[in-house]
Amino acid sequence: MRNILCSGVVLLFPALLLAGDVKPLDLPAPQTTGGKPLMQALKERKSARAFSPEKLPPQILSNLLWAAFGVNREDGHRTAPSAMNRQTIDVYVATPDGLYLYEPKAHRLQGTLPDDVRSATGTQDFVRTAAVNLVYVADYAKMGNSSPDDRLLYSGVEAGVIAQNVYLYCASDGLATVVRASVDRAALGRTMRLRPDQHIVLAHSIGYPAKGPE
Repeated sequence: MRNILCSGVVLLFPALLLAGDVKPLDLPAPQTTGGKPLMQALKERKSARAFSPEKLPPQILSNLLWAAFGVNREDGHRTAPSAMNRQTIDVYVATPDGLYLYEPKAHRLQGTLPDDVRSATGTQDFVRTAAVNLVYVADYAKMGNSSPDDRLLYSGVEAGVIAQNVYLYCASDGLATVVRASVDRAALGRTMRLRPDQHIVLAHSIGYPAKGPE
């Protein structure tokens, strides 16, 4: 919480209302050609749990997020399918510089919190050193009259496909990654200032592989 003095009255505003502290980031256009052949990427796909603290360059971050759930057709459809094309998963991006929401149509990052919340995105120690932690959040407000069971099923499948897109991109570009279900969802939801109808499905750590001893 922060205090703001207005006409002699101290008002309390949560960090969410001060998202202006985090400047939006316009990502470079994604590179949608090149990379390793699909079968080779599948062969090299794996999970890693040790990361270098080195930041990802803007171009790599751009490519990663586009591969995850970017717009790949003029009609607005994405790189991952969703039930009835509701596109219910929002991809949040936790970096050392703050927490951002990926906006696929504009292909940009909108700042939501000025804090480094990477350590809150999972229960393992390595999450605080990974360059980026993605958080896949289902927006149940987009799911109409779907039953609770269908909401869990549809959002879980959608998040799972997004996660596999990330795995394949990382395998193609030599990045380390691991998708994670070990998340204190209630605590992280409070940290992220999520609404009651937003549900954290999975988190995903990405970065350069940790360097071994010289």
